Amino acid sequence: MLTINFSQIKNSKTPLTHFENEVVIRPEFLKRSQKLLYQVENVQVTGDAFYNVPYVTCALRVTADLIVPSSRSLAPVSYHEDFQFNENYSEDKVAKEELEKSATPIVPVEDDVIDLQTAIEDNLLLHIPTTILTSEEKEKDIYPEGKGWSVISEAEFDAGKKNQVNPAFAKLKQLLEQKDEQQNKGK
Repeated sequence: MLTINFSQIKNSKTPLTHFENEVVIRPEFLKRSQKLLYQVENVQVTGDAFYNVPYVTCALRVTADLIVPSSRSLAPVSYHEDFQFNENYSEDKVAKEELEKSATPIVPVEDDVIDLQTAIEDNLLLHIPTTILTSEEKEKDIYPEGKGWSVISEAEFDAGKKNQVNPAFAKLKQLLEQKDEQQNKGK
């Protein structure tokens, strides 16, 4: 598990503490994320930690090779992540207003330990795109289908919506046509 000590960074004589590590993903993370992530390999983190009164700030870059489910078919898709994120860590209780206005997340520290492992694992999930497709799904624009149903593209849906008759307006049109017929008979 990847951790650093708040007091060690706070009391360091150097302005930056640099680290480069391979991250071993915990089994409980894989269990928690099993519907979002099939496999995680080659997780590398590089970063710097520094004391930025009253916080320890960590600026991290993570790379990883993932196998994730396609957002259409749930088929496995290889995906390489490469992202950066920052977090502030506080040993003091932080006011709710400060948490809400801060652009960088503020994470409480317990027992002088900054848990970078959880931050990295959570950000692995946060950086998976909402739409991820197999190469075949991209090339052939394939959508899932089953007995009596199929998924259609937004363009197909919009085209079908234009041609769809609103039942209330159809009934109103019928009533107006009947009224016109009655008026024409009366003339």
